[in-house]
Amino acid sequence: MSKRYAIFGAGRQGTASAYELIVHGDASLVTLLDKDEDAAKSASNKVNELTGSRVAVGREIDVKDKKEVEKVLKDTDGCISAVPYYHNLEISESAIKTKTHMTDLGGNEQVVRNQLALSREAKKAGISIIPDCGMGPGLTGSLAAYGIHLLDEAQDVYIWDGGLPQNPSPPWNYQVTFHINGLTNEYDGEATFIREGQVINLPTFTEYETMNFPPFGELEAFVTSGGTSTAILTYKGKLRTYQNKTLRYPGHFAQFSAFKLLGLFDQDPLSLDGTKMAPRDFFHTLLEPKIRADETFQDICLLRVLVQGIKDEKPHEFKADIVDRYDKKTGFTSMQRLTGWHAAIMLEMAVQDRSQKGVHGLETAVDPVEFMAEIKKRGIVMTESLDPY
Repeated sequence: MSKRYAIFGAGRQGTASAYELIVHGDASLVTLLDKDEDAAKSASNKVNELTGSRVAVGREIDVKDKKEVEKVLKDTDGCISAVPYYHNLEISESAIKTKTHMTDLGGNEQVVRNQLALSREAKKAGISIIPDCGMGPGLTGSLAAYGIHLLDEAQDVYIWDGGLPQNPSPPWNYQVTFHINGLTNEYDGEATFIREGQVINLPTFTEYETMNFPPFGELEAFVTSGGTSTAILTYKGKLRTYQNKTLRYPGHFAQFSAFKLLGLFDQDPLSLDGTKMAPRDFFHTLLEPKIRADETFQDICLLRVLVQGIKDEKPHEFKADIVDRYDKKTGFTSMQRLTGWHAAIMLEMAVQDRSQKGVHGLETAVDPVEFMAEIKKRGIVMTESLDPY
C-alpha cells in the first residue's frame, strides 16, 4: 500500500530524503514544505525530474504554526524534520497528536532528550519517532550498532567521520552544505563520551590527533559535540568506551579553535556602540558566504568505525570504512545522500512496522543488520572486516 510523506525543510537534505522516499519508500505523495515557497517548489520539481514522477509537491509553511503543521500531518503516514533542531520538539508533539511516524536530523542533545521523554505518549499513539538521524550522528551510530551486534561482547567503540570538499580551496579548505548553525552547534559546548564505563563530558576542540585515511593522507581529528547522541544512554553500563571525533583537512583545527577562544560561538548578545548582537550571529554573517557550498560543489564523506570486543572467546575487532562521493547522476552531494537517506530509510522502516514504537535512539529503533542491508542496496559502498587482534 502506497504511503504519504511530509518533509519539513526543502533544503539539500530534505530534497535527498524526498528522492529516497519516492524511489524506495512506495510513496504516493511527498510534500516538501518550507518557509520559502519557491524553494519548496524548486525542490519538488527537481525530485520529480530525477524520479520521472509527479509524486513530489512543494508548499509554503511556517513550522512555528502548530495548527498548520498538524493539518499537514493529519493525512500523512510519516514525516521528516529537516529544519533547524529547535523546531523538532514541537513537531514531535504534533506527530504524536496526529499519529504520524517521524524522524529528524537532530543537532542538539538536550532537544533529543526532551523528545525521548515523550516516548510513552508516542507508543500509546502507535508511532515511532527516531531523532538525530543523518550522517553523524545517524549512519555512524547505525554502523556502530551493526558492529556491536556482530560481536559476542562489545567493549570499545571508536568513531571518526567528516564531510569534506573533494577539491579544498584555501584558506578555509572546507565548505558547509547544511544550515551553518548546525556546524557552530557541533563546534560549541561539550561532547558526551563513555570512558572506562563512565559517562564524561569533554570540551569541543580537544584531544587533537591525526590519522591516515587512504587515499586522502593525513587528516585532523578532534572532539565536537553531538556525535554520540542517544548512544550514551543506550550503552551506559554496557560498554567501556564510546566516542566520536570529527575529521577535517589539516589546518582546520587551528582556525576554528581560535574562533571559539575568541568567543565567536557565544549566543549571549554583546553591545557595541548601542547595537546588540550575539557573537554567533555576527560570526555566521561573516563566515557563511565564504564557505557556503554552491550548486557545483562536489564533496566526499568519510566514516570509520572500530568496535572491539570478544567473539568466540577471543578478542576481535570490527572495522568499517565508508568513502562516499558526490553523485554526478543525481547531482546530490555525499552529505545529502548519507544524511537525507539515513533519515528517510529510518522513516520507511517505521511506516513498514519494522521499528520500535515510542521515541527511540537510532541504534535501538530498528534492527541494525536490516538497516545496513538497506544502506547497501542504495549503492553506499562499505568495506568491513571482523578479525582477531
